[in-house]
Amino acid sequence: MEEYSKALSFYQKALDIRQETLPSNHPDLATSYNNLGGVYYNMGEYSKALSFHEKALEIKQETLPANHPSLATTYNNIGWIYRNMKDYSKALSNYERVLNIRQRTLPSNHPHIKDAKESIELVKEEIIKNT
Repeated sequence: MEEYSKALSFYQKALDIRQETLPSNHPDLATSYNNLGGVYYNMGEYSKALSFHEKALEIKQETLPANHPSLATTYNNIGWIYRNMKDYSKALSNYERVLNIRQRTLPSNHPHIKDAKESIELVKEEIIKNT
C-alpha cells in the first residue's frame, strides 16, 4: 500500500504542476488523470478511478479525433472499472466504443480487436448470469 501512496503523491504533484502551467484541456493533463485513475483502480477504489478516467476522457474528446487509439484506451479503462463495479451495461457500452474505434483504425486481425471482442463477450455473459 505504501508504494501506491508514493505513486499517488508523485502523480498528484505532476498534475498540480501541469494544472499550473498548461491550458485546462492540454493532453498532458489527460495523461496525469489516467495515471491517477490507474493507481486508484489498482487500489480497488473504483469511484475515484472512474472520476479521473472520465476527466481524461473529456480532454481527449475535446482534443483528439473521434477514432484516436488513445480514446479507445480510455474507454477500455472505464469499461474495466464499470466491470469491477458490476455495472455491466455501462461496461458493455464502453467496450463497444473500444471495438468500434479499433475496427476503424486497426487491421482486422489485430490482437486489440480480439481483446475488445472478448471483453464484450465476458460482460454479456455477466449480464445474462445476473438477470
